[in-house]
Amino acid sequence: MAIRSKLGQAVTRGRFDAVLFDLDGVLTDTAKIHAACWKRMFDDFLKQRAAENNEPFRPFDIGTDYKLYVDGKARFAGVKSFLESRGIHLPYGDPDSPPNNETICGLGNRKDEMVKEAIQSEGVEAFEGSVAFVRQIRNQGIRTGVVSASSNCEAVLKSAGIADLFDVRIDGDVAARLNLAGKPAPDTFLKAAEELGIVPQRAVVVEDAISGVQAGRDGGFGLVIGVDRKADPESLWENGADIVVKDLAEMLG
Repeated sequence: MAIRSKLGQAVTRGRFDAVLFDLDGVLTDTAKIHAACWKRMFDDFLKQRAAENNEPFRPFDIGTDYKLYVDGKARFAGVKSFLESRGIHLPYGDPDSPPNNETICGLGNRKDEMVKEAIQSEGVEAFEGSVAFVRQIRNQGIRTGVVSASSNCEAVLKSAGIADLFDVRIDGDVAARLNLAGKPAPDTFLKAAEELGIVPQRAVVVEDAISGVQAGRDGGFGLVIGVDRKADPESLWENGADIVVKDLAEMLG
């Protein structure tokens, strides 16, 4: 109980003016949907490529590949990062490339279609501890924002019933429109702070991805909270988290 009390006092109105949350894996239980869709898309592509080149098929590994190359990153950046890890270089294509196009954008859009179908068919649930933490800090007068690489951010927030809990949303569509670099660059978090009229030192970043905590660290934010959904707290510590919790319920005072 003493530990919870100490953590609960880490984010107070006297220290901070805003808390900026990642979406998938922090606020909503959608990271597993993204991971499954990444694996399905990449495995389909890798199987076909292996057959065409008479090579052994090496599947996409959620435990390693997802965490290292795509988690938290913008969709096309994730595709490029993973393919390069396998020595595969495809044309970039166009952001509007059809899902059957064998380009970076085409593969990314194929994955996005899978995510949209999963969200529509399965729905989205928010983590209870995260929602309780958001409500607690808002009751203190601390403002809140969502910073996500996902272009489905608005739909996910609405499906989870939590869209009204945030003052600003910087998602994949906003980042593309404003030409903001995605995580691990801090640009999207910095834009959210700017929209709220708050300096980074007076804002908190909450992330579950390595690329996300790196962005919080490099953006000069006052506190970076890592949410360990993958049973790998060391990676979050090593890449910039100041506090690591298994669930944001641990932050409740």
